[in-house]
Amino acid sequence: MGLLRYLYGPGRHEEHRDPHVVAGFRSAPELEPGVRADGSRDLRRLDALLTQPLALLGERNYRQPVWHLPLRAAPEDPVMSDRQWARIAHEVMDRVGLAPDGDFGAVRWVAVRHAADHVHIVATLARQDGGRPDVWNDGYRVRDACRTVEQQHGLRRTAPADRTAARRPSRGEIEKAARHGRPLPSRTLLRRKVQTAAAGASSEAEFFRRLHDEGVLVRQRFSERTAGEMTGYAVALPDDLNGDGRPVWFGGGKLAADLTLPKLRRRWTGADGSVRALSPFCPLDGRHLSERTRRAVLRTAVRRAADESATTNEFLDRLRGEGLLVKLRYGQTVDGQITGYAVAFAAEHDGKEPNWYPGSRLADDLSLSRLRQRWASPVADPQVAVDHDELTPEERQALYDDAARAAAFATAQIRRHLVTNPHAAQDACWAASDALHVAARVTGNRHLHRAADAYDRAARAPYGRIPTPTPAGNALRTTARLLALTGTAKDRTVVSMVLLVANFISLLDTIAQLRSLQERHAQADAARRAAAHTREVRPAGSAPSPPPAGPNAQARLAMAAFPNAWAPLPQVAQSRSAPSASTGPVRSGRRRP
Repeated sequence: MGLLRYLYGPGRHEEHRDPHVVAGFRSAPELEPGVRADGSRDLRRLDALLTQPLALLGERNYRQPVWHLPLRAAPEDPVMSDRQWARIAHEVMDRVGLAPDGDFGAVRWVAVRHAADHVHIVATLARQDGGRPDVWNDGYRVRDACRTVEQQHGLRRTAPADRTAARRPSRGEIEKAARHGRPLPSRTLLRRKVQTAAAGASSEAEFFRRLHDEGVLVRQRFSERTAGEMTGYAVALPDDLNGDGRPVWFGGGKLAADLTLPKLRRRWTGADGSVRALSPFCPLDGRHLSERTRRAVLRTAVRRAADESATTNEFLDRLRGEGLLVKLRYGQTVDGQITGYAVAFAAEHDGKEPNWYPGSRLADDLSLSRLRQRWASPVADPQVAVDHDELTPEERQALYDDAARAAAFATAQIRRHLVTNPHAAQDACWAASDALHVAARVTGNRHLHRAADAYDRAARAPYGRIPTPTPAGNALRTTARLLALTGTAKDRTVVSMVLLVANFISLLDTIAQLRSLQERHAQADAARRAAAHTREVRPAGSAPSPPPAGPNAQARLAMAAFPNAWAPLPQVAQSRSAPSASTGPVRSGRRRP
């Protein structure tokens, strides 16, 4: 009765006009509530008709026996008549399976229209023949029904229910954020933090460490069968509390389909369970980095290992654990005495001699003798990492330039797939989200944050599938790792992001074309919105970004070498849906219609 009162009432903001039944399990005139002498509606008869089948089920009733589905047309759609809305309501109930056409024992339902652009369908989850209807995964059937209706009536086409969209915050979460003066609901902010942590991490342990560093509360779930086996996690913000004063937790799957723990583990392990990456440094292919970047990355890795070690053997083990090759130098006077070391990227070890970097070449204080003096100092604490200003302004600029070339290489690879096989670039589309989130995090640019959030849907494969790694995707993950390394320095020297931003724009425009060829229009729109936000970025000293009519001069310059593979370059002057389930089918609790 409460839901019917709302539908026939004035609405929360006096927005309900002329509420009336347009369709139902009987003809609309038979179901229309009567009008009392004072002008109010007598809803008792309609309430009794709808709830009568519940008595047949008895204890087998659903705990929430009321099924509620709003259907709304898009603003640009024409205003439809009552007869058209009636046909839509019958089509939806037929395809969802609650009231198939010609099934006289189906559930009882009504469709109430109280505005020009939408109707509400209300049904009781009890069949008239005493059966209990199936509502498992009914949201997917509703989405398929809506897409059929859109095609039949020439309405705005909406996306399929393919789980490429992230979980949207509820109305209560949005209102709670507004009451507390937060710019974003907790669910949205946590998803951003989890995605950024996953993009910069190369292992499960590092992922959780990054979340802790961001001030996110983490609760891990362990198996009840296998001791010590972690099966999931949940995250919360310290200042987001419920009525009992406890944190409001969100599991990874409640944020997005690809943020569950098993899906995240696929980032770091292969299909056979082998470890894909042990550290943020081993996925980086040294052959594709400039000399300055190679030294900066290796110095960062060596310094991290030194900060966490107390002996020579522990230090060397940590270097190997970072995925680096290590070559030792032995003394000539004492057998087996280690007098020095050199490191190289493991990805360079393909039959040729890699480029080795002795510790003293990376930094004066990273020679083995200086490290031993430091470890021998009584004040040395291997558990406390020393805070270093690791990157010079020139090195930070080199990392940005290499990240920009990695993005350009990925764009070239995706463009090849535009003609040959548009579905082969899924890994690059997914990895582009990592690059955008990390770029937004390390630069703090609000337009890049908006671009990363807008792009979110364009990144995912349907149903949260994890794609097979590709060179283009690995290049974008390299972009994310390089940018993450620049964020570890204390000196936030302003660097030129002109080339990086231009290449991001070109990348997003290319992905939008790819998604259009795949006929994934919602994902194409997401990529276009992300590109529009990226065009708003104003790097220091740059001119305003051009309109989205075509690639700008910087983007054409970055792509001039295509289809050549990415390689070191010399220093040069280089919806409201229609009709759609706006909130999805809602079981309204144990209240009567």
